[in-house]
Amino acid sequence: MSLLERLERVKRQENPGNKPALVAVEKKQEPAAKNDPYSKLKIKIHQQMIEKLGPQTEGETGEPLQARLEKLVAEAIDHEVAFIPKGEKQRIIAEIVDEAIGFGPIHPLLKDETITEIMVNGPRQVYIERDGKLELTDVTFRDDEHVMHIIEKIVAPIGRRIDESSPMVDARLPDGSRVNAVIPPISLVGPSITIRKFAREPYTIDDLLNFETLNLEMAAFLEAAVKARLNIVVSGGTGSGKTTTLNVLSSFIPHHERIVTIEDAAELQLCQEHVVSLETRPSNTDGKGAVTIRDLVRNALRMRPDRIVVGEVRSGEALDMLQAMNTGHDGSLTTGHANSPRDMLSRLETMVLMAGMDLPVRAIREQIASAIDLIIHQSRLRDGSRKITHITEVQGMEGDVIVLQDLFVFEQTGIGQDGKCKGLFRSTGIRPKFVHKLEAAGINLPAVMFASSHF
Repeated sequence: MSLLERLERVKRQENPGNKPALVAVEKKQEPAAKNDPYSKLKIKIHQQMIEKLGPQTEGETGEPLQARLEKLVAEAIDHEVAFIPKGEKQRIIAEIVDEAIGFGPIHPLLKDETITEIMVNGPRQVYIERDGKLELTDVTFRDDEHVMHIIEKIVAPIGRRIDESSPMVDARLPDGSRVNAVIPPISLVGPSITIRKFAREPYTIDDLLNFETLNLEMAAFLEAAVKARLNIVVSGGTGSGKTTTLNVLSSFIPHHERIVTIEDAAELQLCQEHVVSLETRPSNTDGKGAVTIRDLVRNALRMRPDRIVVGEVRSGEALDMLQAMNTGHDGSLTTGHANSPRDMLSRLETMVLMAGMDLPVRAIREQIASAIDLIIHQSRLRDGSRKITHITEVQGMEGDVIVLQDLFVFEQTGIGQDGKCKGLFRSTGIRPKFVHKLEAAGINLPAVMFASSHF
């Protein structure tokens, strides 16, 4: 019950003497731990499997290993327990196998393609995101050590570490899903894991059209912009779909071009053949050896790239990215966190200053205005849907101000009875100044595309 509903209920109740009514605050109940009568059995059999198999499973993966483990676990259960219901037996087998060769209690969630995000808030609380909405699951871990075991299982294969001296880590799963883990003393609820899942097959522009993230006119325009080698920034909030859109934009890059991608945790899934993927590296136990996004951007310039794709700019690497865009490396793509296209420019100014260069604000703005051609802003609406709300041209400088011009926008008109956000995509009727770049690339967009209209 919301506070507003409780307030209305209190108002309807009689209140003798006009004494101030007290509004009761409902205490949020945490999910109780599952009472699993077979927990000791599962721990015992899991330990037996570790001792029995040992290094024998090295190099053995996939279905053969899973089938062999299932058979061994079934035999161990029959040896330990005289009778157990068939359903319970299958559940125990699945949990032990997931623990042995998967990621424990969250392994079934990782296999569920309808789930886009998994959030482990300590051992007793696991949320998922499905269709843009959060749901509390009945999945739990035994204790903090169980969660830590899964975190170690995720970060160890890619050379990352997590401990009290380095209590935060970014990593990725074998399927490319992005992982962030935080442990005490930073996390006060116990070890926490956040997993951003990605589709097994990369999303295409057709998928975004089906999701109504944009319309056909906008899609055709963005394809032309990428092929004409415009420098593009995708902005938006957390979970708005920036990386998915960046991946789709990258699919428009011609296959004969050499692409260098730069990311904190590699998650881009480019379909081209000539792709070099670079990934940052954290410092070692001595605090040395770190390789940052900025280091990789500088190095990428020496790798003869046709395109540079940076997963996200968030610090001083923005200066190097802008300089690359301004020195012949056109057609570059990147993303950044911001609330609007205008806010993205302000964020870029701040990032350039974080590079430690004492530059006048006007000089920074001139760099931004000459480097970036287009800002694509994406938002996650209250119903969980993702929309490209602005496609905005960076037109240049007027005085000390960078001039922006919206080319396409999404206008929300209300919320339907089903809770879905209603709205429409609209062309502003403005013809972009960079049309000559499109024409020079042999791309002629119909004039009607820029006519003021609703789609």
